[in-house]
Amino acid sequence: MTEVDVGVLGVGTGGEDLALQLLDSGLEVAGIEPGLVGGECPYWACIPTKMAIRAANLVAEGRRLAGVAGRAEVVPDWSQVARRIREEATGGWDDGPAAARFEERGGILLRGRGRLVGPRRVAVGDETVVARIGVVVATGSRPAIPPIPGLDGVDFWTTREAVSAEALPASLAVIGGGAVGCELGQVFARFGVEVSVVEGRSRLLGNEEPEASHLVATVFEREGIRLHLGVAVDRVERVETGTRLVLGDGSNIEVEKTLVATGRSVSLADLGLETVGLDPTARYLEVDERMRAGEATWALGDVTGKAMFTHMALHQSAVIAADMTGRDPDPIDYEAIPRVTFTDPEVASVGLTEAQARERGLAVAVANKDVPSTFRGWLHDTDQPGLIKLVIEESTGTLLGATVAAPHGGEVLGLLTLAVQERHTVSSLRRLTYAFPTFHGGVGEALGAYARGTGTVIDPAYASAGYLD
Repeated sequence: MTEVDVGVLGVGTGGEDLALQLLDSGLEVAGIEPGLVGGECPYWACIPTKMAIRAANLVAEGRRLAGVAGRAEVVPDWSQVARRIREEATGGWDDGPAAARFEERGGILLRGRGRLVGPRRVAVGDETVVARIGVVVATGSRPAIPPIPGLDGVDFWTTREAVSAEALPASLAVIGGGAVGCELGQVFARFGVEVSVVEGRSRLLGNEEPEASHLVATVFEREGIRLHLGVAVDRVERVETGTRLVLGDGSNIEVEKTLVATGRSVSLADLGLETVGLDPTARYLEVDERMRAGEATWALGDVTGKAMFTHMALHQSAVIAADMTGRDPDPIDYEAIPRVTFTDPEVASVGLTEAQARERGLAVAVANKDVPSTFRGWLHDTDQPGLIKLVIEESTGTLLGATVAAPHGGEVLGLLTLAVQERHTVSSLRRLTYAFPTFHGGVGEALGAYARGTGTVIDPAYASAGYLD
């Protein structure tokens, strides 16, 4: 038996961060992890995918040099990206350094799949961890594999296989037009792969503003990515050249490889939650403002269903660390969680979309700015479209939400996240001095258009633009 102050069930990014905070505060911590310490983010998701995106963007920028240098020939080489992902980002998918760091800080690392066996108790193989304060469930999520007939009979990719690929296929079908499907689809297309994206909804990035969806679709089609929107995959068949996808509209796609990017799912069934009075059949673990799920049980990250982002798990880990060490945690404003899709251009959003605000019965106005027509957009001189969209409550002038689709859109989002969280009004934002010429200066230009009445949409006829589901 191992007795500690806290048991952390799952040492992914959030669990590791929490454990290290607790260790630094003097608590004894046992981490239970069947996979790699650090989880998805450093080995298969955030870090290696963004490294690949950076490389793909450099390829695109190099090709744009023709307009400046008169000529430019770029021959992309995926093997160099694969080498950097393998050697620099993931260390060959070896968590030895992370495990050593955990143990050097005083943590006890138990390798294996843990299961709750009562309040404050976790079984790991033949070992039982007894946690005096309690247990944190941070077991993350896994790729959601849709029940498409025939899919289990072909050798398909998830993000794990995609980012660890040493060589790329000649052709690729991406099932799913969300953030991951769009990001990796564009990356591989820029490295010479013939890419088709299949999305059951009528547009890409279905949770974002429809204007942003249309913008990304325009860019993808210009880059040669084939889009099949509003159509499902009826079945998948193995063929001599790879895989055939038979679509609901009667058409089919034959490709060498298929990437399934249809989101992530959480499984609570095998965690022993019933032994602490929690429902193992629930979709997510419900938590309060202190991330408490039940008696001596906390939860963080994907299993809470709040938002499946690394920055969400890290914020939640800070709340739990404060709660466990007797401090009042800073509450999380779930209405102001930023999200970024790292396509080119990036699509960065926070708060409510226009449609979400209207669904709540709010009367809203919209300020818009076309990024290429901003001073920085013009100077940047790419052929990529871009937009800034601000959703404003008419009665109070409060900023309810914002979307920036632009180069470095995620960096511009910082200003707007603060504004949404602190319920700033348009008048307060207009009092700011915006550096010139910057992309964030486009926010000031959008607000100027709003003040002049040229960037305002009040009528629900917005839906007639043709981009909505």
